[in-house]
Amino acid sequence: MMRALQLTAINQLALADLPEPQPAAGEVLVTLRAAALNHRDVWIKQGQYAGLKFPCVPGSDGAGVVAALGAGVDPAWLKREVIINPAFDWGPSEHAQGGDFSILGLPRAGTFAEKIAVPAMQLAPKPAHLPWEEAAALPLTGLTAYRALFSRAQLKAGERVLVAGIGGGAALFALQFAVAQGAEAWVTSSSAEKITRAVALGAAGGFNYTDPAWAEAAAKASGLFDVIVDSAGGPGFEQLIDLAAPGARVVFFGATRGNPPVLPMRKVFWRQISLLGSTMGSPADWIAMMEFVALHRIKPVVSDVFPLIKGAEAFALMERGAQFGKIVLRIEASAR
Repeated sequence: MMRALQLTAINQLALADLPEPQPAAGEVLVTLRAAALNHRDVWIKQGQYAGLKFPCVPGSDGAGVVAALGAGVDPAWLKREVIINPAFDWGPSEHAQGGDFSILGLPRAGTFAEKIAVPAMQLAPKPAHLPWEEAAALPLTGLTAYRALFSRAQLKAGERVLVAGIGGGAALFALQFAVAQGAEAWVTSSSAEKITRAVALGAAGGFNYTDPAWAEAAAKASGLFDVIVDSAGGPGFEQLIDLAAPGARVVFFGATRGNPPVLPMRKVFWRQISLLGSTMGSPADWIAMMEFVALHRIKPVVSDVFPLIKGAEAFALMERGAQFGKIVLRIEASAR
C-alpha cells in the first residue's frame, strides 16, 4: 500500500491508502520524493476540467527514484534519480499535439502519491544542480514556457520581452528563460512586491496592470516589445497588442480572464503581429528544455513547500493566488 492525496468528489480532498501501482511493460515504478501543484490541479479539484472522473489522484509534476522496472525497460534506469515529463502521447507533429495527447494526473493517476508507474520514455535524469523540490517544480510549467518562448515565438538574444502576470510558475520560467537567452525582459503584476522579486531574477523592470495608464507608461519606459507572453487574456489583452512592436509575436497559453472582448484586427495586420497559441510541449521541446536548464543552471522558483499530509493547505494557498513560484509537496522518506 501507499499513501496518496485523492479527490473523491468535487472539492473533496483526503489522504488515502491505495494499492501500490505495478509497472506494465515499458513502464517504471518511481518512488516520488517531491511533487508540485499547477492550476490544472485546482481546476480538477473544483470540477472545472474536462474528463473528470472520481476518485482520482491529481498531480502532473514529480521527481523521484526509479524503484522497479516493467518488462523491456533498460536496466540502466533502475535506482536513477529522475523527473517525469507530464506530456503524454504528443503525436507525430511538432506543430501541435495529436488527438491522443494527455497530461499526467487526469485521466492517469498523478504524482500526489508516494509512488507512480509511468512509461520509461517519459523520464529524464534529474538535473544534477537541482534538489528534489526544485526538480519537481520544473516539468509542466517549464515545458509550457519553453515551447511558448522558443518553439512558438522564436525568441532571440537581444529582443525585448514582456511577461504578463508574473508570479505563477510558467510566467516565472518565461522570465528566467528569456534572461538566460540574453533578452531584455520586463513584467507586469498587480503586486509591487512581485515586480521587485522579478527584478531580482533579472527583469529590467515592471508595470502594475491595475493602473489604467500602465500600457502608456510601459511604452515610454521600455519601448515596444518583440515578444509578449500572456496566460490571462480578458480585457487586458488589447493593451498587450498596443505594446507589440511591428512584427512582434504575442504568445499565449491560457485564458484565466476569459476571451478578450475586442480583438483590434487593424492593429494586428497593419503591424504584422503574430498571435501564437501554445500548449505544453513535444518530446523534442522537453529534451531541448532539459538541456537549456542544465546549460544555464536555471533553478526553479519555489514559493512554499508542504508535506504530503498537508496537501489541502497547499491547494488552499494556490486557490488564494498568494504564491510567487511553484508550490511543492515534499514526500518524506518516513512516509514510505
